Amino acid sequence: MQLTPLIAFHMSSAIAATSVGALTLWARRSGSPRPLLHRIAGYAFVLLMLGTAISALFIRNFSLPNWSGFTPIHLLVPVTLGGLGLSFWHLAHRRIDKHRSIMRKLYIGSCVVAGLFTLVPGRLLGDLLWQKLV
Repeated sequence: MQLTPLIAFHMSSAIAATSVGALTLWARRSGSPRPLLHRIAGYAFVLLMLGTAISALFIRNFSLPNWSGFTPIHLLVPVTLGGLGLSFWHLAHRRIDKHRSIMRKLYIGSCVVAGLFTLVPGRLLGDLLWQKLV
């Protein structure tokens, strides 16, 4: 797979979401609440995650085990979209603890874990990384 504009958009929004998500979680930790920074960074995180998830629908890989070009990592798309929707639903109903829990899990699963899986050989970033190291 080569770097196309779609993959570049997906990759840059995923990397930005990982950075902004960390800032969002940090801004609301119990020791130092920063509500304005948390809210601004949170909206940016949600928009970046929407961009990442929706762009992933158009990225297909027929070389890995797939179903019509969708690989197992594409299962994160409905999980991400559902998690964002459910998180906002809880927020609208003032269930802050549920909102916090879902957003933390979403960040760890969709940003950190999925990001680590992009570094395995056979994926675009993984191949670039392992070519440089070997």
